[in-house]
Amino acid sequence: MLAMATPVNGHKIALVTGANKGIGYEIVRGLARQQMTVLLGCRDMARAENAAGQLAKEDFAAIPLHLDVTRPETIAAAAAQIDASYGKLDVLVNNAGIAREWQFKPSQVDLSLIKEIYGTNLLGPVAVIQAMLPLLLRSPAGRIVNVSSSLGSLALTSDPASPLSQLPCLGYSSSKAALNAVTVQFANELRGTPVKVNAVCPGYVATDLNNHSGPRTPEQGARIAIQMATIPQDGPTGGYFNEDGRIPW
Repeated sequence: MLAMATPVNGHKIALVTGANKGIGYEIVRGLARQQMTVLLGCRDMARAENAAGQLAKEDFAAIPLHLDVTRPETIAAAAAQIDASYGKLDVLVNNAGIAREWQFKPSQVDLSLIKEIYGTNLLGPVAVIQAMLPLLLRSPAGRIVNVSSSLGSLALTSDPASPLSQLPCLGYSSSKAALNAVTVQFANELRGTPVKVNAVCPGYVATDLNNHSGPRTPEQGARIAIQMATIPQDGPTGGYFNEDGRIPW
């Protein structure tokens, strides 16, 4: 059993996947700043512990949690640990994601590479939502945020005038479009419950994913995920957003 901190009465419990660096780390920081106890889901516990240690220096309640979204046994173990320690989950942010094929045209991408991308970007979030949903349903205001991308927008990427149509990223783009569809499916199932499900685009953020080429900082990229993780009861569900508002599907 993990040595998890006991939350102060009324504190919400949040889980962020891919949380040890970049946008995920800043999402953790932002949620912790709102007095949540945040679990840093990470494949590498050493990196998760290091990230939690850095956040502890700011007096933020961040707890390392071993979770590899491509390994079902770690997802099940994480859900069991959260259940035993807290009995519920208030916020789930599916942030873990990979991109591997920027240099390949769609006709040149090896199928094994696409499968790898789908395993993390699509099947991983589905598996995590399914495992965590019983815990989220125990929350009076459960929130699921799927970190997508504007590259998942069929409207934007099919527009020849959009710079997004010029980016070769078959696996990444299609996995994010599919993640948007997953968002809608879960939102439809959960209408009538306190759980809201939305997809967000952090924008073109400088991260390892793009060799730090983006103009936005991870902190800027985290804002929309934090916002959607904390929407009120009358907030949207089944939507796709960036900081400017709704994104066309």
